[in-house]
Amino acid sequence: MIKLGMVIGDRYEVLEKIGTGGMSDVYKAKDHKLNRLVAVKVLKQEFSENENFVSKFRVEAQSTAGLMHPNIVNVYDVGDEDGINYIVMELVDGITLKKYIEKKSRLSVKEAVSIAIQVAMGLEAAHNNNIIHRDIKPQNIMISKEGKVKVTDFGIAKAATSNTITSNVMGSVHYTSPEQARGGYSDAKSDIYSLGITLFEMLTGRVPFNGDTTVAIAIKHIQEDLPTPADYNDDIPISVEKIVLKCCQKSPDRRYQSAAELIADLKKSLITPDKDFVSLVDPDEEGATRVASDEEVSSVKNGSGRMSDTEQMRLKDDVMREYEKDDRYDDYDHDRKRSSKRSYDEDDDFYEYDRNRYRKQPTTTGSMEKITIAMAIVLAVLIGFMGLLLVGRRLGIFGSAEASAEASNAVSVESSAKGTSESAEGIIIPDVSGKSYAEAVASLNEKGFKVEKGEDASSSLAKDMVSYTKPAAGNRAASGSTINVYVSTGANATASSATAEVSVAKSEGQVTVPNVIGLSSEDAVITLVEAGLNAGTVVETSNEDPNLTGLICAQSIAYGTSVSEGTTINMELSTGPARVTYSYTSDISAPTEGENYTAGLSVHVTLVTSDGTTLLNTTTSDFPIQMNSKGITSPTGTLTFVYTATSPTTTNPETGETIAGVTKEITVTRAVTFTQEN
Repeated sequence: MIKLGMVIGDRYEVLEKIGTGGMSDVYKAKDHKLNRLVAVKVLKQEFSENENFVSKFRVEAQSTAGLMHPNIVNVYDVGDEDGINYIVMELVDGITLKKYIEKKSRLSVKEAVSIAIQVAMGLEAAHNNNIIHRDIKPQNIMISKEGKVKVTDFGIAKAATSNTITSNVMGSVHYTSPEQARGGYSDAKSDIYSLGITLFEMLTGRVPFNGDTTVAIAIKHIQEDLPTPADYNDDIPISVEKIVLKCCQKSPDRRYQSAAELIADLKKSLITPDKDFVSLVDPDEEGATRVASDEEVSSVKNGSGRMSDTEQMRLKDDVMREYEKDDRYDDYDHDRKRSSKRSYDEDDDFYEYDRNRYRKQPTTTGSMEKITIAMAIVLAVLIGFMGLLLVGRRLGIFGSAEASAEASNAVSVESSAKGTSESAEGIIIPDVSGKSYAEAVASLNEKGFKVEKGEDASSSLAKDMVSYTKPAAGNRAASGSTINVYVSTGANATASSATAEVSVAKSEGQVTVPNVIGLSSEDAVITLVEAGLNAGTVVETSNEDPNLTGLICAQSIAYGTSVSEGTTINMELSTGPARVTYSYTSDISAPTEGENYTAGLSVHVTLVTSDGTTLLNTTTSDFPIQMNSKGITSPTGTLTFVYTATSPTTTNPETGETIAGVTKEITVTRAVTFTQEN
């Protein structure tokens, strides 16, 4: 049981309870090892006793611990102690998106889209690492006081089992995808569906599907068309409306196929909100779809299918009997206009019908035979065509056989070379010298490497341009390993580079790069797109100018430069001045310099940094005291020793009178200088 003041894992001191959920409680805690505040999520006792859940929970939490991204609440540690299972996470000073929506009723289009972009960027990073969230909802999205959006609770959703049905099921079912509601396979496109529902709520202040039970809501996700958000908010432009509708298509194949695709359209909508550029697939144009099988309907009714990977929901018999009496099976809107009675969705995962011929009709044996015959004819034609092509090549009609063989060999050699470039020995490190730090990060991340920034004070390159890497370019390194990228401080930049002026004559298709330094990342994207350029990657980096904290502090191509339309500009986002930390490793000796100190005296010892952080507070008579502290935020501190001592008894030489010793409290102080950490 968690109590305030207790220490978990020999380092996390529980300070206060800051939140609770269906499966866990969240506490604010202090990490004494790194001297920082963290959030500790503790599983409730009833789930900690389920070994199967705890095992999956631990594996998933550990898999996300290495997932570091500015739009994800980062996981620092996971463990268990005396039956307490916990995850240590980044502490976000802010509120959930759910509370933010409730506070504002509904968000402006620009604000909703900006939040969706940041959530999608966090999901993109997770999906690129093969991590699916499976429980995207406003309750799992945090907004800091600085306006930073962060996705939380990665990994927990996948670990859930049928034993984890709790009071927050009702919250998750509003955002679950149709495939999750059926208990089917879920992937990145399931997260995109849930983000679409979340965007719907941000824009309208309500969820699209509601009901008295989780069953009723889940079935609506499976069968009913999503109401258009413009029904509830006339200010929603067509591009944003269609983005929501595309995210929330019943069939995953009709949604955005990746978070990157979604991000691209969301950014476009910020620039040209009234332009109809979102491509939606009309199911009528794709031909007939199939009727839901008895087995699928049964799985939903009996609850054998999972409503989501986070919380499985079982449908009750009495609820299903009431549902079966509903006349929605007999009503269908042929004009595809919004109607409360419409029950069939046009998803080829559920129904198969030809709307111009009949309403609800299963595929017949005769139609299957026709399809089989048609497929056989197409296959025969393809085989004949390939045979004709082969004969033609032999006869030289379509090129000589030798040329064909050479081309084949060339492809084989190229394929072989490519295979060896990413062999078991590692991936070749690309040459990023001379590029901006943002470009280098993008290039190395694309190869699967992590990046750590360093400074090169001796470089003659302009500030923040890459001078070299460790390991050097051309060497091989394992995917996921860290490449140290050293950038110029600009201290030795040549005069020509420091004072260079751009005088490139503009030609057709050329544009001038705008200045985005000092803008927010969202405003920078808008500025670049309006100029006819592409916004590339945005990486976080430290910058000594405190006024640029949270703003763009560098761009890959200098403003004023003339470049071709569509050129990609990468950017750097300042996290503020670099945080210098210090360490202190020492054996603290007894205060022998103090008045009347003798070995064995009880001494109260404190070590306080100059910024007021207490590193040591103990009473002992056993010296030396071993200290090993890291992550100290101040360069100096003060050691204070306090003890009570009695002066020796003395004799007056003139009178022979014995004078007793005087007992008093003695204080001794020592100045301490800490060692700067690399």
